[in-house]
Amino acid sequence: MKKTFAALLFAAGLAGTCQSLSAAEAVSPLEDTVRRLLNRLIEQGTLSAAEGEALRQRLAPAAGSPPAPGDVRVPYVPEIVKDEIRGQVRNELRQDVVQDVLTQAKQERWGLPGVIPAWVERIKLKGDLRLRAQGDFYADDNAENVYLDFLEVNDAGGIGNSDDPFLNVSNDRQRLRLRARLAVNAKVNDQVQAGLRLATGAIDDPVSTNQTLGRYGGRYTLALDQAYLRYDGLDDTQYNWITLVGGRMPNPWVSTDLVWDQDLNFEGLAATLRQPLRSGEGLYAEDEINKHLFLTVGVFPLQEVALSSDDKWLLGAQVGGEWLFNNQQSRFTLALAYYDYQNLAGQRNEVNGTLLDFTAPGFLQKGNTLFDIRNDNDPNSNLLALAADYRELNLTALLDLAYFAPSHLWLSLDYVKNIGFDEDRVAARTGAQVEGKTDGYQAMLSVGWPQIAKRGDWRLSFAYKYLERDAVVDAFTDSDFHLGGSDAKGYILGGEYGIGDDTWLSARWLSADAVDGPPLGIDVLQLDVNVRF
Repeated sequence: MKKTFAALLFAAGLAGTCQSLSAAEAVSPLEDTVRRLLNRLIEQGTLSAAEGEALRQRLAPAAGSPPAPGDVRVPYVPEIVKDEIRGQVRNELRQDVVQDVLTQAKQERWGLPGVIPAWVERIKLKGDLRLRAQGDFYADDNAENVYLDFLEVNDAGGIGNSDDPFLNVSNDRQRLRLRARLAVNAKVNDQVQAGLRLATGAIDDPVSTNQTLGRYGGRYTLALDQAYLRYDGLDDTQYNWITLVGGRMPNPWVSTDLVWDQDLNFEGLAATLRQPLRSGEGLYAEDEINKHLFLTVGVFPLQEVALSSDDKWLLGAQVGGEWLFNNQQSRFTLALAYYDYQNLAGQRNEVNGTLLDFTAPGFLQKGNTLFDIRNDNDPNSNLLALAADYRELNLTALLDLAYFAPSHLWLSLDYVKNIGFDEDRVAARTGAQVEGKTDGYQAMLSVGWPQIAKRGDWRLSFAYKYLERDAVVDAFTDSDFHLGGSDAKGYILGGEYGIGDDTWLSARWLSADAVDGPPLGIDVLQLDVNVRF
């Protein structure tokens, strides 16, 4: 169609040019040019024969009426041509104007200045909600009135001062529970982030964010679960070679729930250094970094004591590597960690003294070897504290295979050994010879989707766990298996299935028995409805 306009305008131009020529010189060439041009357009199908004939009659000068000297002939442009020209100009103008308006609106943020400040774009809000039906089932041969509720005894000031100092080991229990979490992540600048998270759960329980339903007339506790600053250092290739985190932060270690409960957060400072190992040369080495080494160190205060220099600390270091396979989705991670607890063991008071009461732990589950640090000759006045020192070596291997994408296959192996347990030192504290039970391991196999994000996504898992009583600090390990603590062995079956976008069902069966001592078998069934937003 553009060729049509050009040809017609050219013909009109010829007609205008001929105004300075004599009739004998101009009319014949013009008629011949117009005739040839219109014939060509008709042959190409651009104009119909009828349209061509109409244009020929109107554009050609009238026969036998040559222009007088000084006359100017103005060619007639038919309405159909005028409409086409107007339409094309209008369309091209509209596109240019719309593009200019959109560009200006984006640059000037039309409708946003003064209404939505710029910092909103740097804030991300996310959260999740979980409704759980949980059943706790106890074995028929469990030993009654043997397993103490250590927290209850310490809070009451002794076994004789507590109305119920022993754990429930025989009465099955059914509960409805809820977990709600709301997190805010703020991008301060290209390298600094701030994180905040609120969560339900008891304030004095570091390993659970569950709220048991049935508190009519009482509101749920919502506490500050995380509050931290994070710095990510980037090199010239934008590789994240260092990460620094301070505050109350998520778990910085490569780990499973053999050592650390999944709900546990850490308070203090942590740093991770990364070193890429390039597999190619030249530009290829820059573009494809498929393996790297890392070193993570952390310093975490557990209890600050105002009138003593014996503050309780956790010092940790972990070295490892991560390898990406050729498909850039499968990966293998291997990490070796060392966790050193400072001043965690209890100290016995002077006779009738209370100065060393602070050496008793603020939180316990069950399993670790304990002793009474009260020294008042009252059998009913007790304050229980840890008898052993804890320096844990932890080797973790994680394999993620994506060859069956979108399904993945995961295998994790985790081993821990408390090399800080000293039988002589424990005997001096407890007054009895205690055999060191300091090993733990876990193997888990999972298959399914990496994340349950939509309807039809699924995942199945099986794990076996064996954790001796002093292999780890029982306060920080998994709170669901054996209903928390160490000195437990057994298996875990689990499954998840997506029923909608970011909505899924999950089920777990945890079956565990005590490794040593009197019988204590506990099975736990958890049925969950989960949403994420």
